[in-house]
Amino acid sequence: MSARIKIVSAVGGSLLVAVGAFAATNWVVGLTAGSSAEGQSATIANLTITAVASPSPANLLFPGNAGDAVVTIANPNPYPATINLPTSSIQAGGFTTSALSTAQTGCSTTTSGVTWNFATGTSGSSHTLTTVLTVGASGAANNPLVVTLTNDAIMATASPAACANTFFSMPSLTGVTATGGSATSTTSPATDGWTS
Repeated sequence: MSARIKIVSAVGGSLLVAVGAFAATNWVVGLTAGSSAEGQSATIANLTITAVASPSPANLLFPGNAGDAVVTIANPNPYPATINLPTSSIQAGGFTTSALSTAQTGCSTTTSGVTWNFATGTSGSSHTLTTVLTVGASGAANNPLVVTLTNDAIMATASPAACANTFFSMPSLTGVTATGGSATSTTSPATDGWTS
């Protein structure tokens, strides 16, 4: 055989081997019926809402006027939580300092006249925030989230003079609605509130 025929035969043989190998490695393999995988959902843990003195409220309370309330919201869950805050009709207790450790004489939970704004006689009435707040997942930035609730505390016109120059521990929030999801965390400190 001539050199040219030998080369053509060698190349042709190599191509046939390559095509055969390609075909052998591209067989379609099926799955047995019932093939599956396992996943697991995260647990649900309660959010913690705590009174804080900083930043200071810009809108201060006086008889017949609404003022700010400042809180931190901590989320122990491994996913962000978006919240709506309800209100209660229980009165706030007055304290002599922002540490909320020494009760203010004459300005108690039965006399202060300070409540959550738009509270009703039914405990746990829900009030949706003007802007949705999303507290980051546990260990993430902006958790806990510091929030000023603008004009969401109110002082009755009949509040006693003993409640002047006083710090208030607002009543505990009840039945907070939180929706887990992959939303972007709100940046701390935030300003929000409900208006009805």
